[in-house]
Amino acid sequence: MKRSVFFRNFMVTTLMFVVCFVAFGVTMLAMGRSFLIREKQQSLDATAGEVKRFAEAMHAEEDLGGWELRMNLATVAQSTGSHIFIADRTGTVVSSSDRQAVSPYIGRRLSQRVMDALADGAGAYDKMTDLDGFYDGMYYVVEQPIDGRDGQTAGYVFVSYAVSGFFGVWGGFAMVFILIAVGVLCLAIAFEYANDRRLARPLNEMAEAAHRFARGDYSVRVSPYPDEDEIGTLTEAFNTMADSLERNESRRREFIANISHELRTPMTSIAGFADGILDGTIPPEEEKKYLQTISSETKRLGRLVRSMLDMSRLRDADPARRQQSFDLGEMVVQTLLNFEERVNAKHLNVDLHLPEDALRVKGDQDALTRVVYNLLDNAIKFAFVGTPLSVSVWKENGRAYTAVRDTGPTIPPEELPLIFDRFHKADRSRSRDREGVGLGLYMVRQILSDHDQDIFVTSEGGVTVFTFTLALAETGRGQRTESGAAPREGA
Repeated sequence: MKRSVFFRNFMVTTLMFVVCFVAFGVTMLAMGRSFLIREKQQSLDATAGEVKRFAEAMHAEEDLGGWELRMNLATVAQSTGSHIFIADRTGTVVSSSDRQAVSPYIGRRLSQRVMDALADGAGAYDKMTDLDGFYDGMYYVVEQPIDGRDGQTAGYVFVSYAVSGFFGVWGGFAMVFILIAVGVLCLAIAFEYANDRRLARPLNEMAEAAHRFARGDYSVRVSPYPDEDEIGTLTEAFNTMADSLERNESRRREFIANISHELRTPMTSIAGFADGILDGTIPPEEEKKYLQTISSETKRLGRLVRSMLDMSRLRDADPARRQQSFDLGEMVVQTLLNFEERVNAKHLNVDLHLPEDALRVKGDQDALTRVVYNLLDNAIKFAFVGTPLSVSVWKENGRAYTAVRDTGPTIPPEELPLIFDRFHKADRSRSRDREGVGLGLYMVRQILSDHDQDIFVTSEGGVTVFTFTLALAETGRGQRTESGAAPREGA
């Protein structure tokens, strides 16, 4: 069975939780054990000190085996939960905290190894031991010597606490801690599992959407993620990408449909007229006329292919070229000179408005020259004979503006939003422009969009104005409209 990355992540996280809790639990239990031992040691030391002082006081009046001393040992032992006995200097037990009339410890003698350890110095016993077989089990034993009237050691006080009782307390503490730790661990694992499932949902949706994209379905979207975190940003970016892919796919299909139509019409004409000439349907005296039509349609196909290649090359241009700086006025003049013959042929009155100083803009000069060229070509093509052709350049509000105005057929209002679409031709061009391929204005808009600039168009009373913006290469303070420049037309 295939395991998801979040399943593996859940297992790894769970293992880390377990390891951390085990390490933390062992550390806490060890610290708890050390704390309990230290507390019990201090308690036993205090008890041994009190018994020692009492025994030394009693020894001044009677021996260490007196009944009163034994009763006091029993009382102290009961209040502290410990076992107390006193041995004389030979190691024989002379008093014990047992409440039985006959104590099982009184009269017993400590082993020689215990006595040798006592002879090495006071406080030899402060540890867990059975006193070399004296006790049946393990005890934590504390010992202090009893000083006699002659300055010699008169005996020894032993205070002990059963290890079983000690570990019983520690075991209860450990059990409570383990139960709490297991509960917290279960809650942490449940939370991690739920969180992983929550995180996995949008990613699984994205994976499914990607598979549907691969099958050509661009309509699928990922459900919005409620949190504004990395996953939320990713889902938003994914849906944005999906929108872009759907638009591009729609444009691609539209482009294929349009290009198929644009290619089919001239190719059908070429094939029909060529077949008519070859099979004799077209009489010889009319062959020249139809050969001219074939030549015209062939040239139009060539222009269509060149326009598509130019458009592809401009879209693939190096973005660094868009940072070039050049004089906009000079570029407009140089481009306008290319149309001198056509302007003279239509007797157009060119009205050129340029700023007094050089107006430097930022962008791909070759691509922006194509923008001006296409707009001038479009304006000259549809301008009425003998009408004005106006080109204005100015700067305003931190941007450069260029306007191209011609006087000719008015573009219908319903056509204005469509004239920049690929392969779109307004009614006036369909009737008069057999040379166009419908890509000029589309290319203009694409170039300006790549430069993050705008283009506007107005057409009223036969006057059509195209106005586009460009970024200034050097933006100074206090920008204003240049004196002598044309007003912002059509913007």
